[in-house]
Amino acid sequence: MLTTVLGPQKERGWIIADAGWMALSRDRGTANQKVDQGYGLVCDVEGHVIEDLIVASANQEHGVIALRPGSKAGLPDLPVGTQLRILPNHACATGAQFDGYDVIPADPAQPMASWPRFRSW
Repeated sequence: MLTTVLGPQKERGWIIADAGWMALSRDRGTANQKVDQGYGLVCDVEGHVIEDLIVASANQEHGVIALRPGSKAGLPDLPVGTQLRILPNHACATGAQFDGYDVIPADPAQPMASWPRFRSW
């Protein structure tokens, strides 16, 4: 899920992004597991995981990106407008929100694919 930083809040220990639970799902399936992934893992725009950064909470349209509880890392400097990718905690609920998907190819030399979504079982 591509998202954009709307407001870094270093003094509060979080970063606001424009992907909330409508885009990421409200499912917290990892909340009771040994390692909680929040509402999703945070990656740079190329898809590389940013260590210890998760979407810690979400409202309808905004996600709160923060360090994983217990992390000793520092909050990265992500200015307004920075694009990130979120690996959602629960993909099927995320996928249900959209008419189609833009799919990044494994080979960067290949074009982006578009997969339309069908609306039935």
